[in-house]
Amino acid sequence: MIGGPRNFALRLLLIAVFLGLWEAFVRLFEIPLFILPTPSSVFIALYRGFASSLYIDHIWVTLAETLMGFALGTTLAFVLGTVIALSRPVEYFLYPFVVMFQAMPKVALAPLIIIWFGFGETSKIVVVAASCFFPMLINTLQGLKIRDRDRLELLRSLGASKWQMFYHLRLPDALPFIFAGLHVGAIFALIGSVVAEFVGSSAGLGYAMLQAKAQFDLAPYANRAPCRLPRPVLSRGQPFLRVPRHVIQRPEVRKRLV
Repeated sequence: MIGGPRNFALRLLLIAVFLGLWEAFVRLFEIPLFILPTPSSVFIALYRGFASSLYIDHIWVTLAETLMGFALGTTLAFVLGTVIALSRPVEYFLYPFVVMFQAMPKVALAPLIIIWFGFGETSKIVVVAASCFFPMLINTLQGLKIRDRDRLELLRSLGASKWQMFYHLRLPDALPFIFAGLHVGAIFALIGSVVAEFVGSSAGLGYAMLQAKAQFDLAPYANRAPCRLPRPVLSRGQPFLRVPRHVIQRPEVRKRLV
């Protein structure tokens, strides 16, 4: 069994060996800590950051920006994706713009967004929303496409309205795609938040990392644990980003996922 206790212990042992070799390599060759910090110095910086509440204050700022931007971007993407999927004229006129903006790297817009919205929290929320908007939009568009024509004809023969066909046919089939878009968007949301703080901010994990780098103190900069702390709130381990079990158990969805 892959996830058994023995394999889990071997995984921990492998991580310990890797960290030990890293520590030994830096000390053996006397590499300066401002070039390559040792794991022990990274853990010490992590402890001091939490003990002084430095990381906690910055984590709350980044987490708030990430959550608000994620909620805004994914909500707008789902609404716009639904409108485009249900209306052929809207899809005809708007889809070229979707493709055009999708090809543009969103983090490259961060300096412009900072100039437009200032150095406050609003600009970070806009960058996060732009980062997770298009993964959610593209997945929503793909998911809402009708693939089961037999069920569509059945609903039409029963006199189902457009809303009933959306609720009973399109939306259930789109849920795996929508949750996949949420998962990808959650990753991009945290990246967008930290990048926006790199460009211009006075608080947040990106700001804290820049301050550490400016002092050539790479132990806090190399320590990515504070940046990973907001991710469990948004990652696939959380129930609201998992595909519901009753959706996966449907035969047509199960076949598509396999």
